[in-house]
Amino acid sequence: MAGYRIIAFAGSVLLGGYFSYFLIRTLHFWGLEIKKKSTKFIITALFMLVVQLCQAARGISTMIVLHLFVISVLVDIFWLLFKSLFRKQSFPKAFVRCEKIYDCGMIPLIITAVLLIYGSINMTQVIKTEYQIVTDKNVGNYKLVLITDTHYDTIQDTNVLKQKIAEINQESPDLVILGGDIVEEDTSKKAMEEVFQVLGGLESTYGIYYVYGNHDRQPYTEHRSYTDQELEDAISGNGITILADSYQEINEDLILAGREDAKWGNHSGRASVEELLADVDREKYIIVADHQPIEAKENDAQGVDLELSGHTHAGQIWPIGIISELTGILNYGKYQQGNCQIIVSSGFTGWGYPVRTQEHCEYVVIHINKIA
Repeated sequence: MAGYRIIAFAGSVLLGGYFSYFLIRTLHFWGLEIKKKSTKFIITALFMLVVQLCQAARGISTMIVLHLFVISVLVDIFWLLFKSLFRKQSFPKAFVRCEKIYDCGMIPLIITAVLLIYGSINMTQVIKTEYQIVTDKNVGNYKLVLITDTHYDTIQDTNVLKQKIAEINQESPDLVILGGDIVEEDTSKKAMEEVFQVLGGLESTYGIYYVYGNHDRQPYTEHRSYTDQELEDAISGNGITILADSYQEINEDLILAGREDAKWGNHSGRASVEELLADVDREKYIIVADHQPIEAKENDAQGVDLELSGHTHAGQIWPIGIISELTGILNYGKYQQGNCQIIVSSGFTGWGYPVRTQEHCEYVVIHINKIA
């Protein structure tokens, strides 16, 4: 924890120093005297303000500062490249205009404002994403709905989920799977009970099934608003079946298994997929619901046909999702590991910040069909 605070403080000082430089450059453009005491006071105040704002890692102010910093640096890099490619002597008038636009300091501010406004609107829009899955196993046709990461009553209006229930019911799904992080540390007991009552109104042929996420049991706070038992009672009391290292056989040709959450660094002590499926007939179609999109190789080795996950939010804040993909993380969409297919949802909402600048909020409809 001490190491994290040191890193956070050092990063805050770096950001404060950069924005002080940014302000000096901008003030110079607008003709303000840098040597004046009042101007020096403003620059010093900005430095201290940025350092202070960045101490709240999950605060909206930190997100704004970080966006502005990244965009400002990108604009600086672009300007340096522009100057190296186009000489002032070759295009004097155009060069001077571009230089003034750069020096005025408005470009990063405008881009940041537009990006965050878009991200705020995008967080309120939930779309339907569909996938077609085919198999040569002797299984009937099924329609599944996957809902993950609602983080209820935190950063998204609760009416967004409530209004989507009727739309999802119109899909007439055979199964509904709740993929974890339905609630979190900032969810009150009242809101926790409310969301499972709302989700209990989903209609399906073979029921609603739930797996725990890493946030549902509020492990990252010392001041929980509900107990594990109260959470379990709210889920089960609304007709939702909890699958935690257990499975359910559906209609004699499909197995739906739910993993206990892997927690941080996969140190949960949960059963392995081999142990979980020890008594399962591998000729049946096997679905494993696991909040975190991990252990794809293990699933494939054990004959799992489909893994359903969430957790990543598809990065949520650009370019985190791109970085995740480059590092090999199953970030968003449909993947293939041997004979096992993996679907990772971006989630019904985001986490931490009320902004989504990468991908979209969604619920997922999956069609499983036997090859004719």
